[in-house]
Amino acid sequence: MVPQPSLAAAGAVLTIDLGAVRENYRRLKARLGGARVAGVVKADGYGLGAEAIARALTAEGCDTFFVAHVGEGIALRAALGTGPVVFVLNGVPPGAETDAAAAALAPVLNSVGQLAAWRETARRAGRKLPAAVQIDSGMSRLGMAPSEVEAVAADPQAFDGIDLVLVMSHLACADEPANPANEAQRLAFDGLRAKLPAAPVALANSSGIFLGQPYRYDLARPGAALYGINPTPGRENPMLPVVRLEAKVIQTRALEDGVAVGYGHTYSVTGTLRAATISLGYADGWHRCGAAAAFLDGVRLPFIGRVSMDSIIIDVSALPEGRLKEGDLVELIGPSQSVDDVAELTGTIGYEVLTSFGHRFHRRYRHA
Repeated sequence: MVPQPSLAAAGAVLTIDLGAVRENYRRLKARLGGARVAGVVKADGYGLGAEAIARALTAEGCDTFFVAHVGEGIALRAALGTGPVVFVLNGVPPGAETDAAAAALAPVLNSVGQLAAWRETARRAGRKLPAAVQIDSGMSRLGMAPSEVEAVAADPQAFDGIDLVLVMSHLACADEPANPANEAQRLAFDGLRAKLPAAPVALANSSGIFLGQPYRYDLARPGAALYGINPTPGRENPMLPVVRLEAKVIQTRALEDGVAVGYGHTYSVTGTLRAATISLGYADGWHRCGAAAAFLDGVRLPFIGRVSMDSIIIDVSALPEGRLKEGDLVELIGPSQSVDDVAELTGTIGYEVLTSFGHRFHRRYRHA
């Protein structure tokens, strides 16, 4: 783990509201009625700290987590102890089976080959090992193809030594409720899972939870919604914001008419302008492109010139003279500008905004 800088030494501050994460979990659980709710904490909890997020969710009653890689699962198991179920979405790469079994991880088996390797691992261990099976219902990313499901169903020894604890698939278009691909995938999934041994079923991701009762099954596995990203694009966000990002002012200056700003001199001052340079850049995961801005006291402070590796220049002319000084913080994500707002401005998605955050921030957790 990379040690984080102190508040005084850091150029920017990332605040993660664990209370909001817990409330988002409660809201999703209430919407699902009787279905269980897992927590997806892959990619270091979407960049916000998997251990802290998982502990907060555990305190809320969550007992099932999903990561992407075996290494993430081993780290999470060490942090949480033996209680929760930890699924590994990408399955177990060749050679990592012993490590996965030792950490009591439950791989998501995406192919006949992964199933055979896990079956052999169970034989060598001399005990049953838990696993999920993922069916490719139409996304063509991960999971057993229909022909593989048929082959597994025809093999009476396919699950020897394996405790099948979940059958799952993943929706490609859940954030588009009217897209017919959702229903096509659900029907394909239902037809294929019926050929496998009986087990709890999971289909809904964050947006899938909002598609209605037919998509809920036994377990939902939200990720983005837990972290405040809107699972219902185009409608009001039903989730609480989780993240606040603020950057320190390094320097302020007055710029005269005609002065060029930043790399490539892509911006030139018209009239006069008061500017500030803030300690944040693309090395911290802030995207170079897009008409973004910072905020202070609710006042928009547009970027001028290009985003640099470690700094950004902003126009602070709208603030009272002297309002900003070296060391003050301006908001990049917070009440004035959400994660989804930043994503739209920079031409990406909220997932990428969060998972791009670097290690130079001072991170502080509220309601820990």
